[in-house]
Amino acid sequence: MYNLSPNLGFFWLFFISFAVCFLTLPAQAKYGGGSGTAEDPYLIYEASQMNAIGANPTDWNKHFKLMDDIDLSAFSGSAFNIIGQWVALGSPNNRPFSGIFDGNGKTISNFSPSGNRDGIGLFGCVRGRIKDLGLVNPNVITQNCWYIGSLVGYLDQGYIIDCYAKSASVSGGGSVGGLVGAGNGTVARCYSTGQIWGDTHVGGLVGLVGPGLVTNCYAKASVSANQDVGGLVGKTDHQTSTITDCYATGSVSGGIYVGGLIGQIERGAIAKCYSAAKVSGYQDVGGLIGLIRLQAPVWNCFWDIQTSGQLTSADGTGKTTAQMQTLSTFSSAGWDFFTTWSICEGTNYPVLLWQIPTSDFRCPDGVNIVDFAWFAQHWRQNNCNQMNFYCDGTDLNESGEVAFDDLAIFAHDWLAGL
Repeated sequence: MYNLSPNLGFFWLFFISFAVCFLTLPAQAKYGGGSGTAEDPYLIYEASQMNAIGANPTDWNKHFKLMDDIDLSAFSGSAFNIIGQWVALGSPNNRPFSGIFDGNGKTISNFSPSGNRDGIGLFGCVRGRIKDLGLVNPNVITQNCWYIGSLVGYLDQGYIIDCYAKSASVSGGGSVGGLVGAGNGTVARCYSTGQIWGDTHVGGLVGLVGPGLVTNCYAKASVSANQDVGGLVGKTDHQTSTITDCYATGSVSGGIYVGGLIGQIERGAIAKCYSAAKVSGYQDVGGLIGLIRLQAPVWNCFWDIQTSGQLTSADGTGKTTAQMQTLSTFSSAGWDFFTTWSICEGTNYPVLLWQIPTSDFRCPDGVNIVDFAWFAQHWRQNNCNQMNFYCDGTDLNESGEVAFDDLAIFAHDWLAGL
């Protein structure tokens, strides 16, 4: 029998103890937790975790959920890893994000990538779904690059639902949009504000719409380009390009094919949309649409001849500001003011129902002193129920009483919707 020396015995005891402890340690959580499935998505709490998604292409088909507002200031320029790779149309090297990113009502601020290639956005290329996400102060400035948007560069049969870009600055060569550069999928209940500029196919929300749908969206942006420039969309180019129940305000300026809503419709269909944007250009300039290349149906659409400064359009119906703020102008054209649109007649243009904050009780649009007076009038009422519409809407949490919890909700909504 061999006798171990005291030192050697201690070494083996230490080694066995270390091995046991190491093997029993729990695995370190990836990102902020979760496993990337629909039932247990990866959780994103901070900027470094958001940046890590782009560095892990094998996770681009997974599920993610944003758990807090994050600031990407520390990951500007080339320090940020764009999620999803766009190379060229039909390229086998394209690698889109095909998972689901749930913004969970949170925001990502100060996204500012470097601009030296095509397909730039928080997501470069998307074939999955992005929902309920807001971008604040995105700054996506490129030199002559294509497919540039603050949220998505190239939407490849994917879905973008309930997203927005606020105070965006976006520029590029072609297919440039405040939210999406080029869209071959669905963009619904989204909006953008800010300044958007480029050379061709430039829109306040989407630069180029291919075989896709843009619905229940709006843009309030300053848009400028040389060709195919629109307040909402720069150009549509496919027979299945469809834009419905949308509007644009702000300003649009360019060279040729300039429209308050759409610069050029090469192919596609437009229905129940309007523009109140100021419009200026040199050739084929319209209050609603600059140019219709082929025959394309435009149903029940309007533009403001006064705010646009344009008496003509490639299609649509021009109206005065007063007429554009009158319910019958739109209801007589079959617009849905029960589930899609709302209007404060005489003071505002139509807005989409999903835009209206919970605390916006009274006209005009936006949560302001008028709504506060209405709220104060119902303060401490305690008989709120469905029969009285929860005290005319002021019982915001439907607890049966207008109290401090409702005041907190009202304060959160203050000045929203303006």
